[in-house]
Amino acid sequence: MIDYANYTVILPTLNEEATIGRLIRYLLSHYKGISVLVMDDGSKDNTKKIVERIARKNKKVRFVDRKRMGLERGLTHSIVHGLLEAKTPYAIVMDADLQHPPEVVAKVAKCLLNHDLAIAVRADVTKWSKWRKFISKSLMLLGLVVLKLGRKQTSKDIFSGFFGVRTELFKSIYSKNKQRFVGEGYKVLFDLLKCVKSGELKICEIPYTFQVRTAGSSKAGVKQAIALLKSFAS
Repeated sequence: MIDYANYTVILPTLNEEATIGRLIRYLLSHYKGISVLVMDDGSKDNTKKIVERIARKNKKVRFVDRKRMGLERGLTHSIVHGLLEAKTPYAIVMDADLQHPPEVVAKVAKCLLNHDLAIAVRADVTKWSKWRKFISKSLMLLGLVVLKLGRKQTSKDIFSGFFGVRTELFKSIYSKNKQRFVGEGYKVLFDLLKCVKSGELKICEIPYTFQVRTAGSSKAGVKQAIALLKSFAS
């Protein structure tokens, strides 16, 4: 039996009003006692209002307005901030747009009981164009080469945005490698892996189907691509 009071789900957000309420309600109803930390990077829609409405009824939910705090923006910045804020033994990072199926959280949580890192691996991606798949696979191959040449830990999905980690382990690795995490980037798992020697961590992988986006738009763009290349080089 998993005690979900030992887990914090970290949700980086930017204009996620269409899905954030449904996701948080699912997490709270299916994983009793779990904490939810919403790290917002300056949403201009109703994301904050929706989360704070839920938070008023459930103290396990917390909204962090990073823009109001004057912090640097960027997906990795948000996720790292959330991981450092987490007070539970385990933390799970996932997107707030429902492309990461919330039912998979149970499998990630279970894997963390006996592993340092649990990575939800995209075994299938629905409705991606051939071009997008080509670009994704090419970048993945390049990233794997970077990790293997450096004799670092690898995974079948080194760019997964859906993973769980022992909280204190992450904090320890980050404290020694802050400069290697590209804050404006969006591949925090890759930044973590490149700081770990091959075989150093016990990793569990959980295959899942990456869902079709039903609302909002992708945040990926030229700036993120440049940040990824920066991650390769750091």
